[in-house]
Amino acid sequence: MLLPPVIYEDDTLMAFDKPSGMLVAPTRWEKQRTSLMALVQAKYGQHLANVHRLDTGTSGVVLCAKTKPALDFLSGQFQSKTVAKVYHALVAILPPERASKVTAAVRTPDGTLPESFAVELALGEDERLPGRMRVCKGRAGKPACSEFRVLGNFGRFAFLECRPLTGRTHQLRVHLAAAGAPILHDALYGDPELRLLLSDLKRGYKGREEEKPLITRLALHATELTIRHPVTREPLVVRSPLPHEFEIALKYLRKYVPGRPRRGPLSTP
Repeated sequence: MLLPPVIYEDDTLMAFDKPSGMLVAPTRWEKQRTSLMALVQAKYGQHLANVHRLDTGTSGVVLCAKTKPALDFLSGQFQSKTVAKVYHALVAILPPERASKVTAAVRTPDGTLPESFAVELALGEDERLPGRMRVCKGRAGKPACSEFRVLGNFGRFAFLECRPLTGRTHQLRVHLAAAGAPILHDALYGDPELRLLLSDLKRGYKGREEEKPLITRLALHATELTIRHPVTREPLVVRSPLPHEFEIALKYLRKYVPGRPRRGPLSTP
């Protein structure tokens, strides 16, 4: 497995563009699997440390510190929730008959998602399924809040900008599933029947028998992190371009589904 591209570097920091399917660091369930940090430390040295993590299926910005003071300063920002995070996601919109109270609260009269909405639901580990999170009531879970903006409504699908205000495990994935708009190709919280196929968009499409979905990975990308630099103390924005698979999917959605993106498209963040 190749080391992902470096998208930012200075004397104290490095940022990598992690691909979908790569672990950031070994977990208790996948200790033997190749990880980003194993590759990074093998090339650059054991002194590099990841400041935060992304889910294995999520692509995008992963920030590393080269020094202990930088690690401590950056970790403090993540713990105090002062890091601004921007993700992009392609979601499937569930039909009304599968709506929950949360779903109904974030739908417009025509059944689409509103231009912007927020989900505030406490989250906790699912004791029945290790590694999975669930919505909890009362004191059973930890507070979690996410804000969303619709960049494009495409019938049964939508392209979203996502901003987690807290940093719970699988937060965006669980909140969107609870809102009736699960992320495409989410094996834990989505529906395997919800696939984005060109044959469902384009009339007269040939080749259905060998067709593959336009998105074959978790359709969630960590596009941007804004931190305070550990040396200058000035704001620093680190960005990752939208993956090619997202670009292709958006190209066909815009071409074949009626309606246009609501706000200037961020297909090339």
